[in-house]
Amino acid sequence: MIAVLDDDEIYASTLVRRLQHHQFEAQAFLTIESLLSSSSNFNYLLLDMNLGNGSVLPHLPTLREKYQQAQIWIVTGYASIATTVNAIKQGADDYLTKPLDFNQLIARLQQQPPQTENDFSPLSSAQLEWEHIQRVLLEHDGNISAAARALNMHRRTLQRKLQKKPLW
Repeated sequence: MIAVLDDDEIYASTLVRRLQHHQFEAQAFLTIESLLSSSSNFNYLLLDMNLGNGSVLPHLPTLREKYQQAQIWIVTGYASIATTVNAIKQGADDYLTKPLDFNQLIARLQQQPPQTENDFSPLSSAQLEWEHIQRVLLEHDGNISAAARALNMHRRTLQRKLQKKPLW
């Protein structure tokens, strides 16, 4: 059984319907509290990293304790190496980026190796900048003013860069 946690009700219900169409049992949750209060036994937890009231990352140890046998996968539209490492350290098993490639998701759920090219491509300068900003922001516990000082840039400049969604 699969739990889908996302504060976007339409996205969560659509993903659940698509999973059910592929013969998976799935249930949508809009809050971390509703997932934690569920008595269902899940094999997979697909968790949106940024919920309306904050990040799901602080709740990973509690989820890991409650659903010990489950695979915990973090799903986010704002992926970075720093947040990936942090999620894995907190107890996540995998880290997926939105928009999800549904066929790859199904292959992973069926434990088939994903069909991707294994060639290495270096990061672009925009990707390197984004990764560096994310790492510095993580080092300063999300404090934008402190991160801006560490990056030697104006706070508003950093905020503008963070508002842009990476397009790679």
